Amino acid sequence: MNTDHPGMNTDRSGVNTWRSGGKSGGDGGKKPSTATRLVALARERYRFVMSTDARPYAVAIDGPNLALPLRGKTGVRQRLARLYADTFEGEVASQSALADAMTVLEGLAEDDDPVPVHLRVGSTPDGRIVVDLGAADGRAVVVAPNHWEVVDRSPVLFRRSGAMAPMPEPVRVPGGLDRFHALLNMDRPAFRHLVAWMAAAWMPDIPHPILTCKGEQGTGKSMTAQMAINLVDPSPAARRSQPRDEKAWSRQAFTSWALCLDNISTIPRWLSDTLCKAVTGDGVVDRALFTDDDVVVLAYRRVLAMTTIDAGALAGDLAERVLMVELQLIEGTRRRSEEELHTEFEAARPAVLGALLDLLAGVLAVLPSVRLDSMPRMADFARVLAAVDQVTGWQTLPDYLAASSNVASDALEGDLFGSAVATLVEQAGTWTGTAAQLLEQVQPPYGTRPLGWPKDATRASGRVKRLAPLLRSVGITVDDTQRSRDRARHKLIVLTRTDPDDVPASAVSEPGQAGLWPEEPPPEPEECPPDLY
Repeated sequence: MNTDHPGMNTDRSGVNTWRSGGKSGGDGGKKPSTATRLVALARERYRFVMSTDARPYAVAIDGPNLALPLRGKTGVRQRLARLYADTFEGEVASQSALADAMTVLEGLAEDDDPVPVHLRVGSTPDGRIVVDLGAADGRAVVVAPNHWEVVDRSPVLFRRSGAMAPMPEPVRVPGGLDRFHALLNMDRPAFRHLVAWMAAAWMPDIPHPILTCKGEQGTGKSMTAQMAINLVDPSPAARRSQPRDEKAWSRQAFTSWALCLDNISTIPRWLSDTLCKAVTGDGVVDRALFTDDDVVVLAYRRVLAMTTIDAGALAGDLAERVLMVELQLIEGTRRRSEEELHTEFEAARPAVLGALLDLLAGVLAVLPSVRLDSMPRMADFARVLAAVDQVTGWQTLPDYLAASSNVASDALEGDLFGSAVATLVEQAGTWTGTAAQLLEQVQPPYGTRPLGWPKDATRASGRVKRLAPLLRSVGITVDDTQRSRDRARHKLIVLTRTDPDDVPASAVSEPGQAGLWPEEPPPEPEECPPDLY
């Protein structure tokens, strides 16, 4: 790249000579085209890369390590148009010249192998975590075991989106987490789960459970979720409405690392499946604009939060991927205005960020030595909780596993067909039969088939498969691998009552690994912090 700079600068001087010499130039030669001069201006200021999802970007040679799209309002195209007008006074690049230049620059981006382009959070090859502060100067936070620091230039390449907002620079001051807890309406165990979730949200290479703020109206669910998201990945629209379809959701998810779905009452099947895939990693293939056969890929793994009143809205797979925190009702005498909360949150945010980064740095130090006796569904997050407990002396992992079991039970109760199947097995102990026989034996309540009740044997069989994780949480196993012994060889469903899984999943560490934070005494019974909104 450096070897090209002298040539590019010489080209630029030549281009300026053409400008001063009129149409024919000082030596009577032919004037370079507008597109040629645009490409020359771009090459002396940017290098061009292709992301791993086949999107071309420009990166300023002498500037922040930020990936700029070639097109769009914040892209290089508009910057080049302005630069051209400033460089060649009295001339304006035409749309066709800009389009030709963009085509050439896209070709330059394909010269080298694709590179990772991160959104808000990334990681280096040696395992350090990098958090983009989102400011114009491109500064970032680099987190290593037992240490974090703010650097002027990010060691990894970040892209930005219109859904991002700058993050204040974190500071190291005592009491950051206490100041944050004072703004929330939850008890100490729930708050510790929230803190652990936020620290883990900056770990880009693991699935994160969906933070679910549950509580009746007036408990501050939406404000709590908004503050949590704005700590992890600030946005002018931290809370989003329920998307209309999968494509609309993918566009939202592609522009934010962390986002919240607010006020969820019912979750359609497609959205439940989409959220599950967004936790573990998802991608959508769509036709590229202005093409017939080219495609673009929207690939992502996201950190999600949502607010709800009833956990019964959660389907089986989704219920296994949530971290439920319950909020308590706010008394009228202790309620505070949103403006007051916002002011106090903004004042506390740098200290809260510093405390969360301290915790993350401690987790990175002990995580390689953490082992679990048993592996729950969200195993990577469970290991992080075990590391958090080792660093702080908390008990977030046992509480999380117990709460997950309760969430699964609540979700099963919210599914009328699943509840009926569970009742059947409770009475029979073991039930064996075809899906058609199961549908015939399990009758809907009040004799009327409710919305969502399976209409035929095929749907009933698929529904039992989807319910298997929830049924397992209450001690009912599902086996659909057997066949009847007659000539028809019908596929059988075997439902067996067992003891519910005991999954303490305690954490163990390598010998000699001590906690980095002082042990806390067992928490005394408490209600909420004294100054709650």
